[in-house]
Amino acid sequence: MKVSYNWLKKYIAFDWDAATLAQKLTDCGLEVEHVEQTESIKGGLKGIVLGKVLTCEKHPNADKLSLTTVDAGTGTPLNIVCGAPNVAAGQSVVVALEGAMLYPAEGEPFEIKQSKIRGELSQGMICAEDEIGLGNSHAGIIVLNEEITPGALASDYYKVETDYILEIGLTPNRADAASHIGVARDLQALLANDTEAQLQLPDVKNFTSDVNDAQITVDVEDNHNCIRYSGISISGITCGPSPDWLVAALNGIGQKSINNIVDTTNYVLHETGQPLHAFDADKIAGNKVIVKQMPAATSFVTLDGIERKMQGSELMICNETEAMCIAGVFGGIDSGVTPYTKNIFLESACFNPVSIRKTSKLHNLKTDASFRFERGTDPNITVYALKRAALLIKEIAHGKIDGEIIDVYPEKVENTVLHLRFDKLNQIAGHKIETKIVEKILLALEIEILNDYHEGLQLSIPPFKVDVKREIDVIEEVMRVYGYNNIPAPKKSSVSLVNFENAGSYKIKNNISQYLVSNGFAEMLSNSLVSENLFENKDELVKIENPLSIDLNVMRPSMLPSLLNAANYNVSRQNADLRLFEWGTIYKRYGEKFIEQQQLCLIITGKRIAENRKGQFLQNDIFYLKALAENILNFTRPDKISYEYNAESDQLIETMRVAVKSGNTKSAFVGTLGKVKKKMLASYDINNDTFFAEININDAIAKGNHGSFRMTEIPKFPEVRRDLSMILDRSVGYIELEKISFETERKLLKNVTLFDVYEGEKIPAGKKSYALSFTLYDDEKTLQDKEIEKVMSKLMEAFEKKLNAEVRK
Repeated sequence: MKVSYNWLKKYIAFDWDAATLAQKLTDCGLEVEHVEQTESIKGGLKGIVLGKVLTCEKHPNADKLSLTTVDAGTGTPLNIVCGAPNVAAGQSVVVALEGAMLYPAEGEPFEIKQSKIRGELSQGMICAEDEIGLGNSHAGIIVLNEEITPGALASDYYKVETDYILEIGLTPNRADAASHIGVARDLQALLANDTEAQLQLPDVKNFTSDVNDAQITVDVEDNHNCIRYSGISISGITCGPSPDWLVAALNGIGQKSINNIVDTTNYVLHETGQPLHAFDADKIAGNKVIVKQMPAATSFVTLDGIERKMQGSELMICNETEAMCIAGVFGGIDSGVTPYTKNIFLESACFNPVSIRKTSKLHNLKTDASFRFERGTDPNITVYALKRAALLIKEIAHGKIDGEIIDVYPEKVENTVLHLRFDKLNQIAGHKIETKIVEKILLALEIEILNDYHEGLQLSIPPFKVDVKREIDVIEEVMRVYGYNNIPAPKKSSVSLVNFENAGSYKIKNNISQYLVSNGFAEMLSNSLVSENLFENKDELVKIENPLSIDLNVMRPSMLPSLLNAANYNVSRQNADLRLFEWGTIYKRYGEKFIEQQQLCLIITGKRIAENRKGQFLQNDIFYLKALAENILNFTRPDKISYEYNAESDQLIETMRVAVKSGNTKSAFVGTLGKVKKKMLASYDINNDTFFAEININDAIAKGNHGSFRMTEIPKFPEVRRDLSMILDRSVGYIELEKISFETERKLLKNVTLFDVYEGEKIPAGKKSYALSFTLYDDEKTLQDKEIEKVMSKLMEAFEKKLNAEVRK
């Protein structure tokens, strides 16, 4: 939310500069994220002065250019080449000196430099209004009618005002501060101890009806979602451009000027925090405004020209024949103010925040009005805001207030009565705050003190304090204004140490992170909320009932999209060689059961080793990822790590499942790794092969050996290696061969290694040749040839029987 320094000073007097003000607001809970200096005319007309054209002659080398000399107060007349058709000697003009930075009405800023134009020296520029942001006309240079002093600053002549815009990161609970008056109220509280600064609201006592011809009536059918509805008719308006002061005020806070009616409603919104809406009164069929819900599937075209289907739950502002506006969110294209509007009906209402929030999210519409209604607005300010806007429209659009204010307020929202105990306040603060200071702060925040007794205060909390519902909320209000920095730190502090049950697990994860970083990986952290459109299997998704947006409507069942999104960000910035990892939680649903799992996920793409001077490099591949996964799992100290080919998923191909085993326990699958599908990579604009692994590290730790280390003797007897070559179907993978090998020989076989795979000449179609080496060892003796041949025969027989292998002898 943007707040103007100058605008704030209209409501409360203070002497702080912008930087001090920003710090004070931040200290009291309104965090100022950025302060920007602005001018009522962009650039502040710096380096631009008033001048007098002394001479004007035709350019010798260009028909449409003129050579002028100009007195710009520099002591020596300036030679300036001018292309304007209306330039003449004797004129008072606006001159941009060398070095001035100009901010045109359209286009990029540019600097004035001394140069030669068609061979003639030009030492500045005589300006048209669009060239310095004063207007849009480029018909000729600005010619001033009055006498001027050459060299006088253009900023003084045009009364350029300097302002400071404070960008406040408004938290959802601070609806009361969503306006300049709301922020000024906090300033009143901050100043309560030092001065008697009082909040000064714009006066509306002159509000009165000019005529009584209005025929519009209001019928509120949904009193639950429309808490209060106020309106007034204004006739005979002239819809046109807004005055300069109004345009400057809105431009300063980033609001574009539309016309004097819409600008007034926006101005009052940012002033008071109360959204307003102006209807063209002549388009209200039946002269009746009806607040209700429309049937589901009703079509409604909003101001942005988009046709939207209503769900039936939205609160709508209607006339007797059709809807005119989505209440509190967005207006309709046919009912708003146009340049031809002569009569308006001005709405000021208070809507149920839940209803507005649901509607805003349902249609993905975020507006200044919905921002405030979602958080809760003050039902007691609707009439004041209406009067304020009506008086402004009367002043700048020459309208007449037609009839009395219509105010439908069936059930008044009462103040909340709370008790504040002084001892509770001091206990929470850890510091005694004087009673008089507490009372000053509360009164400055417009919280009424009903009863002052020895132990505390009985308070009446106004409805605009939507977040103050309990005693602890009042304590927070007092402490934030009193200032947390004013509460001294205790001289002694006690720290309670608790047993960290997962210290071992934490250490393993930390070691894994260090290992990955030392191997060129970067750790990342992404949002757990993602879009359901990223996943094909919708049944396992854990959906958010009230999502922040349609792009964040499910809990992630996989971290792959987040990692790919990060990869896309890097690849698009010429960083295509990536190794990323993330610790995070995934969420899945199986029927009525919900599963949360912490996982370690890795993604690699591009080159593993960069190209050297000989043109050699090494790509990331599935084998490197497999080695990384194995090294990671070794931190959990399993007895055995095994792999199993898995059917491809909706995200991966060449997929392997990883299992670990320790002692006599069963093997447990703890992860998956594979190559990301091309189709998925294409949606992230990634062209290189990309590989992904996800490991449930907690399950791996649970399966690991975490007792004392087991020591074994150095082998006394030699190992024996035997090689075996066979022809197999192409569908057979190494993992199957390894599995069969260890199932066939459990005692003597220690290791299996694949050292060659061949497809091509002399190998039948659909087949491939595997070459494996087997390491055999006996703890108790040297193996004899007979024993070795027996083991190898058993292995060959198993391969032939189970895989239809053709062993090559």
